[in-house]
Amino acid sequence: MLGPFPTADLLSKALFAGAVVFGLSGLHLLVLQYLLRTATKRRAHDVRNILRLVFGAVGVVALLGVLTDQWLGVLLSLGVVGFAITFALQQPLLSLLGWLYIMAKRPYSVGERVRIGETKGDVIKVDFLVTTIWEVGGELISTNQPSGRVVTVPNSVVLSSEVTNFGGGGSEYVWNEIQLQVSYETDIDVASEIMIEEAEAVIGEEMADSITDFRERLAETPVELEVTDDPTVNVTQAESWIELRLRYVAHPRQGTRVKNELYERILERFNENATVTSFPVSRNR
Repeated sequence: MLGPFPTADLLSKALFAGAVVFGLSGLHLLVLQYLLRTATKRRAHDVRNILRLVFGAVGVVALLGVLTDQWLGVLLSLGVVGFAITFALQQPLLSLLGWLYIMAKRPYSVGERVRIGETKGDVIKVDFLVTTIWEVGGELISTNQPSGRVVTVPNSVVLSSEVTNFGGGGSEYVWNEIQLQVSYETDIDVASEIMIEEAEAVIGEEMADSITDFRERLAETPVELEVTDDPTVNVTQAESWIELRLRYVAHPRQGTRVKNELYERILERFNENATVTSFPVSRNR
């Protein structure tokens, strides 16, 4: 004959489990609000993910311990199960390790423009298993502009592929170049001066501020680099023309706009100075 159903014991366990869930939820909210008081938007995203992982793990262990009354057994069982899961879920676990690496080493964070493997774009979300990127460029367009597609990249890729952060050198700005081909009859000094003048008019003040910041960050590293304050022009000789390369800094998200504006202004100035600047024509030398 069956014994009495242990209603009281189950009820007490259910109430205890509810109290654990309620207590952990309240503690999670309190800790979250405290840490987010002065956090930036990027930092807040990371804090939420870390707290979700920590409180979720604690909650699972606590609930299993309450329901089984054997805390040590639960921990040992979780160890055995975890060992088995390691073989069955290798890729998700590698992605979780990739997330831990991202949180610890900060190769990139939300809002930054990166290239992970063959995917380039702005990071909009970093979850436990995947990084979500708003694609820039790609197979649909050839310019450095958003394609409109959202790409998810497994975090495990970070552990095995090259990651490029376009603002990861301590400054949000990166070096850019535009090239113009002129004839051998061109006055190179005048042409270079025109290019530098137009670059200073477009990004001169912005470049000076970014170079100052870049130098401060560079001083904290053992790397020694010569960094110029102003735009520069490099001259390259080709078979039938001379190539002038204007070097300057720009924000990754403004690179195409700045490049278009510089081309328009410089070409207009060149056309106004046709006596000293001219464009190459086909010739045999």
